[in-house]
Amino acid sequence: MRFSPSTLGLVVPIASITAVGVGIALAIPLLSITLAERGISAGWIGINAATWGLASMAMTPFVPRLAARFGTGRMLAIAILVGAATLPLFYLFEDFWVWFPLRAVSGAALAVAFILSEFWITSSAAAGQRGLIMGIYATVLSIGLALGPAVLAIAGTEGLLPFLIGAAIMALAAVPVILAPVNSPAIGEEARGGFLRFLVIAPAATGAAVAFGFAEGGSFALLPIYGQHVGHAVSDVVLFAAAVTLGNVLLQIPIGLVSDRVDRRRLLLVIAVIGLAGAALLPTVAASLPWAMVLLFVWGGFIGGLYTVGLAHLGQRFSGADLAAANSAFVFCYSAGSLFGPAGLGIGMEAWDPHGFAVVLAACFLAYVILLVARMVAVAR
Repeated sequence: MRFSPSTLGLVVPIASITAVGVGIALAIPLLSITLAERGISAGWIGINAATWGLASMAMTPFVPRLAARFGTGRMLAIAILVGAATLPLFYLFEDFWVWFPLRAVSGAALAVAFILSEFWITSSAAAGQRGLIMGIYATVLSIGLALGPAVLAIAGTEGLLPFLIGAAIMALAAVPVILAPVNSPAIGEEARGGFLRFLVIAPAATGAAVAFGFAEGGSFALLPIYGQHVGHAVSDVVLFAAAVTLGNVLLQIPIGLVSDRVDRRRLLLVIAVIGLAGAALLPTVAASLPWAMVLLFVWGGFIGGLYTVGLAHLGQRFSGADLAAANSAFVFCYSAGSLFGPAGLGIGMEAWDPHGFAVVLAACFLAYVILLVARMVAVAR
């Protein structure tokens, strides 16, 4: 089977970042488990994990300039290989304090990988199919993230082997980039204005990234705890996260298709309202496992659309260096949301156990709804 250059321009970065996603999803629980077995407290494990997000945020403003200098494909391959190389080092260095610079290097490398792969995908997508392509990307990436824990379950968490397996999977992600028979998109000229400019001129997209990062990061960290607090067994609460993930996998392509046919800002508003409604309804059904899973399936699928439609919206508005900078701002906002989501939801649960979890989630989506409405009114004027 022969692929056209335009098709390869999509297959290469999607395949690459999906493999990276498998490695990340394997590494996140593996690193926490390893630290716990070495006697590190939960608080310090959380602080160390936060270094990943902080490094990602710190790196994002520099990615377009690096890619313009070294090339998108070359920089993407280097970032993937650096991320893969750091993973076994976590096992080999038993000194906990060494893990902080390792987390920083790994987080920075993965930020580069996601920004450039998404820039490549968005640049290669045809204007009339951009939403569909981003839906396919989000779906495949979600499947990759779901496969990570499955691979870890087979490989186990003992010894160096799972670290080597994760590193090998991530290193394989660089292969399609290095061997691609098509050129990656060039950035060339400098973006008009600084990195922070794109946080202001594209609030619908960057706000979507913050809201999704906050909801996703906080939910995956604390949804099992919330489930236990409303009375479910430990064996059942793992199904909550599975319902959110399944909804994310199955609904992104339909949402992407819809986004190619309607105003994307209006669609983001609909998704945000559904996110708000789902969070508000959660306390009313949380005690019933079947109803809670149905709600989380629908809610998880729709809020995943914030990422899908947000990226498509950026691709519609920007190109070249501006698109690369906008993608950097998008990943920065997602990382910020993911960093503060667990803390925000945790504080909410402490203030009102357990439904403060849902209240803070609802407040996050309400803030984004207000932002979108204000933006749409301003544009209409």
